[in-house]
Amino acid sequence: MKRAVIPGTFDPITNGHLDVIERASLLFEEIIIAVAASEGKNGQGPLFSSQQRVDMILTATKHLDNVEVKSFNNLLVDFAREVDADCIVKGLRAVTDFEHEFQMSALNWHMNSKIETMFIMAVPDNMYLSSSAVKEIVKHDGSVEGLVPKGVESLLIEKLRSNS
Repeated sequence: MKRAVIPGTFDPITNGHLDVIERASLLFEEIIIAVAASEGKNGQGPLFSSQQRVDMILTATKHLDNVEVKSFNNLLVDFAREVDADCIVKGLRAVTDFEHEFQMSALNWHMNSKIETMFIMAVPDNMYLSSSAVKEIVKHDGSVEGLVPKGVESLLIEKLRSNS
């Protein structure tokens, strides 16, 4: 396998996301970070625009020569085919992640059996980490230092605390 897609909303990117990206970059010749353009969680749109999320990821991954970042607004399996990816890489934190991702990988396989799905387990330090948790901490004046790449905390503070 040469090219992999790592999809997500990345609203915002966390150190958990970055760890999966870095580890996958060692396994594949090329990594394309696929930023879901408008898909939010819990029925809400993303906090950051698609371009802001792309920019955050570009900054966080500038040390990785084989990583590219693109937004997409179609089915993931179709995007993977469009960019000629061999594999979709997903990070897993817990059993609940696995249940959802197992179902999604089966559906993706049904739509295109030529694209594999690979799971990378979160390291113990990141098993609790999510973009939603990071946003909640910042909303309540907590620090997310060490949980997000440099520069992301200040963007979160600006966005979340100015809206309160």
